[in-house]
Amino acid sequence: MSSGSNSDIDAVEFVQRLLNWLDGDDHDLSGDSLDDAFALLADRRRRLLLEVMRTYEEELTLPDAAEEVAVRETGNSVRNISAERVQEVYLSLYHDHLPRLVDAGLLEYDQERDLVAPDAV
Repeated sequence: MSSGSNSDIDAVEFVQRLLNWLDGDDHDLSGDSLDDAFALLADRRRRLLLEVMRTYEEELTLPDAAEEVAVRETGNSVRNISAERVQEVYLSLYHDHLPRLVDAGLLEYDQERDLVAPDAV
């Protein structure tokens, strides 16, 4: 096996640890629950939104969250990201990613105030 980048090694190690954890008896996940969790985490933009919300640990306006997701996606400062790009991120969060995460109970959304908050669980 050839040596990969650190992120490849980290991914392999993560999968091995996850498989070892799944082999243990200290969890009560069904196959469907696991599939649902992986489906939620499969999209990078959803993972980034969750990361943003965990970083700030407070409610954010969806436009601010979209801006932060765009920053993390591009690796650029907000000054170097076009308004169109931020708008595209906002729309995809609003119409696709945020509803999925809210339905799963991972985030809360107040549409009237356009605020996203980490779930209080």
